[in-house]
Amino acid sequence: MTNFATDASLALSAPRQAGPLLAIASGKGGVGKTTLAIAMAHAFARRGQRSLLVDADLGMANVDVQLGVSAASDLASVVAGDLSLAEAVNSVGEGSFDLIAGPSGSAALAGLDLENVNRLAAGVTAASMAYDRTLIDLAAGAERSTIRLAAAADDVLIVINDEPTSLTDAYAFVKTLRMRDEGACPFVVVNNAPDPAAAHHAYLGFAKTCESFLGFRPPLAGIVRRDPYVPQAIRAQVMLESRYPASDAASDIAKLVRALEHGVAVK
Repeated sequence: MTNFATDASLALSAPRQAGPLLAIASGKGGVGKTTLAIAMAHAFARRGQRSLLVDADLGMANVDVQLGVSAASDLASVVAGDLSLAEAVNSVGEGSFDLIAGPSGSAALAGLDLENVNRLAAGVTAASMAYDRTLIDLAAGAERSTIRLAAAADDVLIVINDEPTSLTDAYAFVKTLRMRDEGACPFVVVNNAPDPAAAHHAYLGFAKTCESFLGFRPPLAGIVRRDPYVPQAIRAQVMLESRYPASDAASDIAKLVRALEHGVAVK
């Protein structure tokens, strides 16, 4: 006879890999979510994975601006019915990843109705089948469209920092996500950490709140240290690992990507 309690315990403690379709979320803006999503897409590509980054921040899209690329097409054309998602793919550069840009500098999709959001979610899922790894850069917060797109992913990575508002807003996002999918168990990354102690303190506070009120402990996928080379790369509109491969943040992001690929310990 199968011992379900024992099997469940083993499943909970086994390392967990991130699925190929990964949504990058945050409870609030300003935590470095988009910069991290770009760096992760680049890191996955450098590891030999065919990678796609979808800028699904429907109100404040800016991945193309951060990369310094001029996207020939974006999600606005897809929603308007002028292009399919596959036709909206832009190449960021040889040996790098593909991008489906959002309408940067425009809030045209900010109030997108649920029917179109559902269609977009289904389209992203279908487009991801042509890639080893697809990352969705979500809007900050827990709006209905953001939660719907998060629910379409295999897994969610929520980006926090050591600020109290980041932790409370991230909790609100996770609570809302689990109201839609009670089995959702996002990975956590502490970004822009001043030091490891502060990062672990932030994570433990967040994890304890989730454990106390939602009944689960989100696994820590990684910590990305505060690094002066990150804003320099943003200002230069270049990818961090290309310009500053030996930087602390580039090293930490490489570790984060490896952990998601090979498995994160679940306690």
